[in-house]
This record gives sequence, C-alpha cells and structure tokens, in this order.
Amino acid sequence: MADTLLSRAMTGAVDPPLLPLPDRVVELLSELSSPARLAAHLRAVHDVAHQLVDWVELRCPAVRFDREAVLFGAATHDVGKTLHVSELSGPGAAHEEAGQALLQRHGVSPELARFAATHASWGRQQVGLEDLLVSLADKVWKNKRVPELEDLVVARLTEATGRAAWEEFMALDEFLAGIGDGADERLAFQSSFPVHG
Repeated sequence: MADTLLSRAMTGAVDPPLLPLPDRVVELLSELSSPARLAAHLRAVHDVAHQLVDWVELRCPAVRFDREAVLFGAATHDVGKTLHVSELSGPGAAHEEAGQALLQRHGVSPELARFAATHASWGRQQVGLEDLLVSLADKVWKNKRVPELEDLVVARLTEATGRAAWEEFMALDEFLAGIGDGADERLAFQSSFPVHG
C-alpha cells in the first residue's frame, strides 16, 4: 500500500495534472522510503519550477541559467524531511543541511545538493538565479508571495535584459498570479497523501 501511494505521489496520473518527478529523484525517494506527502510536495514544486523556467526562457532568452539544476533542485529541495519527518507538518529547518548532506552521500554533486540548503536561505546569502527560482517555486506553488524574493528575481532579470525593473516586475507578477490560481488544487493533491507510512 505505501509503495503504491509513494509511486502515485511521484509519477501517477493525478488531478491536477502534474509532471512526474525525474527518474533519478524517483529512485532516490524510493530508496529513502520517503513519506508520500513529501513526494507529493516535491512533485508540485517541481511542476511549478518547470513553469517558471519555461517562462524565464521565453520572456528573457538572454538570461543564462542552468535549467536542469533548477528542476533537480525543486524536485529534491526538501529531501532532508525524510530524516526530519516532523517538519512535514510543522516548522523546522533541520532538514536543510541534513538534506544537502544526504544528497551528497547518495552521489549528488555539491552543485546540485546545495538547493536543499539554499531554498530557505535565499535572503541570508548571495545565491544564484537558479537558487532564487527554486525558492520561488517553493513559495508560489501554494500561492505564497514573498516580495523580497520576487524583487531579487526581478533584479536578476532586469540586469540580464536591460528592461526597466517595473516592466520585469509587472510581467513576473502577472505570471505568478496565474500560477497561484492552481494552488488550491496542488495543496489538495499534497494533502491527499499521508505524512507517515
């Protein structure tokens, strides 16, 4: 039963339609006996990250960033919650550093494992556009808007495109509002899976 739930959370046909998690992540979460709720969360954030990177590439083709790193980071950012399951339903940051170390122990490069630690610390350190996009996906999937984070993304886009900041802000704001429209369905999908077993 648990394997079926985990498999459905990671790759099954669901409503709303969400992209399945990448094979490498499916293997990792299966090996770690991930809670199905965590897999569902990672899938929702990964799907939103896909939308974000597609939008950035279309709107700002001059912006250079590692698309695959963003997608992997979104799909694994909370993997440390396999070790700190209480943080699936309550506050806590122990999963961040633990997730980074866990990924590295499983052969993930430090460049990709970093998202487990940086997804919540974008305001405390200088991070790249990839880190900001993972953080943004982790917020907007549930329609949580964080102006400071969005301002950092706008600044990076403005720097790359040469367009006015207000122009980038308006475009990003409209795009994120559209993503936010699907938040209730994504939250219901995540909530349909148990935190334990």
